Amino acid sequence: MAGENTLTFTDASFDKDVLKSEVPVLVDFWAEWCGPCRMMSPTVEALAADYAGKLKVGKVNVDDNGGTAMRYNIRGIPTLLLFKGGQVVEQRVGAIGKSELQKMVDGHI
Repeated sequence: MAGENTLTFTDASFDKDVLKSEVPVLVDFWAEWCGPCRMMSPTVEALAADYAGKLKVGKVNVDDNGGTAMRYNIRGIPTLLLFKGGQVVEQRVGAIGKSELQKMVDGHI
């Protein structure tokens, strides 16, 4: 379900792709069966295009990558975590609009 500007993160690649990233990383925890997650997908993809080069944006399918979801105590989806320097600096749970997503990111890039 990742778009052309949105990466797919897995349990195996998470540390390298997210925690060791030189730029902030927005991670969308989602699942195929989740309606609000599917609703958020175009918004997340648009943000990835808007912030290309300044922000890495990717998705973690919680059904396929339960280890990472458990590690970050993901209880509801969609959950969006913003990582900077390997640490979670912002978090939102539930579907949010593009302006809210931009506000979440703007203070960290």
